[in-house]
Amino acid sequence: MAIERELPGIQPSAHSVKLRRSPARGRARRSPLLGNHVSVARRPTLLVVTGPPGTGKSTLAEWAATVLDAPVLGWDWAMAAMRGFEDLQEALERMSRDEYRRVGWSILWNLATAQLRNGRSVVLDGVAREVEVEGTRAVASATGATALVVVTSCSDTDILRGRVEGRLRGIPGWHELDWDHVAGVLAGWVAPHRADLYLDAVDPLDVNKARIGTLVATS
Repeated sequence: MAIERELPGIQPSAHSVKLRRSPARGRARRSPLLGNHVSVARRPTLLVVTGPPGTGKSTLAEWAATVLDAPVLGWDWAMAAMRGFEDLQEALERMSRDEYRRVGWSILWNLATAQLRNGRSVVLDGVAREVEVEGTRAVASATGATALVVVTSCSDTDILRGRVEGRLRGIPGWHELDWDHVAGVLAGWVAPHRADLYLDAVDPLDVNKARIGTLVATS
């Protein structure tokens, strides 16, 4: 029996969206011990929402978490928690950019593992490059979870700049975004390949929410 989800306030999109369907691993099963009135819960999902800053990652990660009834673990929030430790900050600043990013992702992967082992889905929110996406898939594989990758972008630079300049995240101990920082990220950004879903912030938010809902329900 396929699992069907109702998404509150979201109408099915008329847009054509290509989704990479998983095998029947995301299906509900009847428990032979408890009879036909009880369904065994589907395997947990580890969903990562990645993309350049300002492209709607956090908003869509929060929506995915609502659909999955899961916590959101954010890379910025994890790294911000260490800002108050001067010696630790000095050590982090001596790292290469790749090592620095990996510190945050390692924290998220450990926290996610603890939840997935208990059958709970998790949503990760951060600027994950190919190496971090593959690391996330490895965590899902090791814990028997379904891995889903959503990549966000914004095809209109003027819209993206307006989103960045008008945004306040309010993460304790963390910097606010500015356009120079975002432009620097964009200059070196290569979107991960083989993602399950690609979303453009130019499209209406409700359309992108519906696409995530469809992905989760059919994976």
